[in-house]
Amino acid sequence: MAAETPPGLHILLHQQVKEHTPTLISSHADRDRVIEVFRHALLKTGPPESFALQAVQEAIKPQKQTVLVQDENQSLENALRTLLQELVSSAVRSGERMMQYGQSVDEDESIRGQIPQFLDIVLHLCERGHIEGGMIFQLLEDLTEMSTMKDCKEIFGYIESKQDILGKQELFGRGKLVMLRTCNQLLRRLSKANDVVFCGRILMFLAHFFPLSERSAVNIKGVFNTTIETKYEKDAPDGISVDFNFYKTFWSLQDHFNNPIPTTLPPPQWKKFGSNLTVVLDTFEAQPLSDDDGNTNHLHQEEEDAAFNTKYLTSSNLMGLELKDPSFRRHILLQCLILFDFLKTPGKNDKDGSSESMPCNPNTKDLEVKVMKEEIKSFEERVKKLLEVIPPKGKEFLQSIEHILEREKNWVWWKRDGCPAFEKQPIERKIGQEGVKKRKARWRLGNKELSQLWKWADQNPNALTDPRRVRMPSVTEYWKPLGEDMDVSAGIEAEYNHKNNRVYCWKGLRFSARQDLEGFSRFTDHGIEGVVPPELLPPEVRSKFHTKAGDRSKRTKKEEVKGVATHPEDNQVASATVENDGIGSGAELEDGVAPMDSDALAGEVQKQSPDTDSIHEAGQSEADGVDNDTKTDTKMEVDASDINSKEANPTSRNRDSND
Repeated sequence: MAAETPPGLHILLHQQVKEHTPTLISSHADRDRVIEVFRHALLKTGPPESFALQAVQEAIKPQKQTVLVQDENQSLENALRTLLQELVSSAVRSGERMMQYGQSVDEDESIRGQIPQFLDIVLHLCERGHIEGGMIFQLLEDLTEMSTMKDCKEIFGYIESKQDILGKQELFGRGKLVMLRTCNQLLRRLSKANDVVFCGRILMFLAHFFPLSERSAVNIKGVFNTTIETKYEKDAPDGISVDFNFYKTFWSLQDHFNNPIPTTLPPPQWKKFGSNLTVVLDTFEAQPLSDDDGNTNHLHQEEEDAAFNTKYLTSSNLMGLELKDPSFRRHILLQCLILFDFLKTPGKNDKDGSSESMPCNPNTKDLEVKVMKEEIKSFEERVKKLLEVIPPKGKEFLQSIEHILEREKNWVWWKRDGCPAFEKQPIERKIGQEGVKKRKARWRLGNKELSQLWKWADQNPNALTDPRRVRMPSVTEYWKPLGEDMDVSAGIEAEYNHKNNRVYCWKGLRFSARQDLEGFSRFTDHGIEGVVPPELLPPEVRSKFHTKAGDRSKRTKKEEVKGVATHPEDNQVASATVENDGIGSGAELEDGVAPMDSDALAGEVQKQSPDTDSIHEAGQSEADGVDNDTKTDTKMEVDASDINSKEANPTSRNRDSND
């Protein structure tokens, strides 16, 4: 035998590779030679990586250095299966356990048998792709078939320990069906009553080994397990204490729950089922359970945490006691809800969960189907009400059941759609031919939507010139809501007034600045309410906001003058005061200037102009000799002259009254 090589170094073939021809195992002698090579490999210590490939190359002498072709794989598989049979036979003759036969101590002080060492070597070669990937699964199936159930538990423990390696994609695709067949054969050999734990281990392994979307684990055709039969008494025994007809009616429902398609869906069978179920529900409603019944049969907390399945007895002597058991009633009513949920199962093209595609007999008429739907709905409501009142915590129990049944619909739809895979492949970004990413499209107006709007405008130019598209209201139309708010008789509350809307007021000021400059100027004195046109306001509000400040001062001072006329003496004193205030002291006047009477000043001002500007000019002409520091006194003189001018001009008074 050639000298050992460092780990990871592939063994080169003979130097004259071209002259060498592959050696195939075509006889028993060649097969024995391969078996002998692997027997020596089993006695070596250390990891399989250091000698596994070397053993294959020495036994087969393959055409390629690291990978076997199809014929070579088949020859090697036959030799390895024969070697496994010999190891099992030796273990049986020696009386040792299968996985402990031929134990030896490795370098890391771990005890390993020859069969686990043999499986590790083959698993390493399959994982690295040196031999066909499904070979390890075939050897595991042969090993379980040749072993007792006691040894199969240890063999399956080895399978569980290598679950991550066996589940790799390069191995799983090759041997998933073989592994499924192996596990199903183990389940058939096990007792469901005595080997519950081992059966659970196998089922948990299959659940982790196969993906969630694996079709082999799904009952696609919806085949029912009709092997479970509920046997009950057909003839009434002597001394029975309950109604035997009710007893037979009650347990006959299990026939429909066991296989609902032939026993429930045909119209005659459905009528029979409906009548029997009505009798049972009427009995439950007539004999409600109290809280004491729920507390009596309520399990302790430590027993609630344990999960177990109850198999109820069907003896007629126990019927009276079972009817008083809350869990027994829940068991029966839950079976009814499951059956109703199956009858309402959506069809392949009905994903809305409706009962339009209720699986029924093709010969059933539409009217009969409609009647069945209504009866199912009525029965379902009665069952839910009964579950809700069963103690303890009936409402919570019903909510949990409804949630479970609702989630079950998702699985039904998934199976009806052919069990599509849940995994989504990541979206790969397409790259150009030279590995450069394509530039994003550039839009004329920044993005696709704005560019499309611009194209629509080019295709329909009338859309931009249509007067109905953008219409600017007039000032009167815009301020109409605020004018209505200012009407006291309208009774609009202050918080709903339009003047509180800043955007509304800001837009209105822009309209008024462009179309009504006079109204815009009233904003300084009266605020936003002064901008409202006068024709929109009632008379009492209009006089408040649409009278000039100068006119109001004129009207006030006119009333003061009328008061002076009624008291002549006071008028003389006031005239003297006005003259002194308007002209100043005698020391400040120039020589030759005499005091001017207020009536004469008013007459002169009236001749010049009725406007405020002309009045102001008249005051300035009368105070021609006054110093610049006496401007305030001059303004007071102008106000006095304004009052006298109104008295002299009746036209001005009429205009004020009209305002």
